[in-house]
Amino acid sequence: MKAKRFVYAILVIISLIYSVIVYMVGSGTFSFAIWLAVAAFFAFLLFMNSKDRWKKVPKGIRGIFNGVVAASLVVFIICQGCILSQFFSKGEADADYLIVLGAQMRDNGPSIVFRYRLDAAADYLKENPNAKVVVTGGQGANESISEGEGGKAYLIEQGISEDRIIVEDESVNTEENIVNALSLIKKDTTTSESDLKFAVVTNNFHLYRGTLLAKRHTDAKITGIAARTEYLYIPNNMVRESFGILKDLV
Repeated sequence: MKAKRFVYAILVIISLIYSVIVYMVGSGTFSFAIWLAVAAFFAFLLFMNSKDRWKKVPKGIRGIFNGVVAASLVVFIICQGCILSQFFSKGEADADYLIVLGAQMRDNGPSIVFRYRLDAAADYLKENPNAKVVVTGGQGANESISEGEGGKAYLIEQGISEDRIIVEDESVNTEENIVNALSLIKKDTTTSESDLKFAVVTNNFHLYRGTLLAKRHTDAKITGIAARTEYLYIPNNMVRESFGILKDLV
């Protein structure tokens, strides 16, 4: 029992420290709150397993609690499996269009998450000179330029010709990124959508959801190109992405 309480105490500390690390990124999201909730959960377990408090709880309530935790864990593991199924995807050659999903722009350029996406797109475009790219994302309250325009400027700096870049600058979430990009592609080509091949470009943790949403909205062939992620933030991104997958499925 002491060993279990020690583990819970360590997990509380780790979760609190990690929440601070995530908060310090300054991404404008509240994903650090997930780790505060995790810390609170383990603190609850620590409290209930001290002084035999848990044994005093009615057996039926304990069973319901354990069942909810077990079911949540199963759902979480399934979501992680889905994420990992696309985690190392390199896409296929000769895509007609890339769709780069937007991410935060900072005053000095794309955030590191967005930059990894754009770098992966630039590498592909250099290897596949007939492909075009749609860079997506509107302008948030904490951004001085839209993600679409900022992404275009970055790609041009990487040597991608301006006439290969289409800007989508109104979307505010992943699904809008894709829907608006598809609308722009329809205006850019006379080829039947079912005869086209698109590649969604986003970070590895985000690619499963990106391709899942794209397949809902087009008859074109969809592949994915996984950009890298900073290792330190992979736990946060993969946990947060599980909520995104569940939201989209529901």
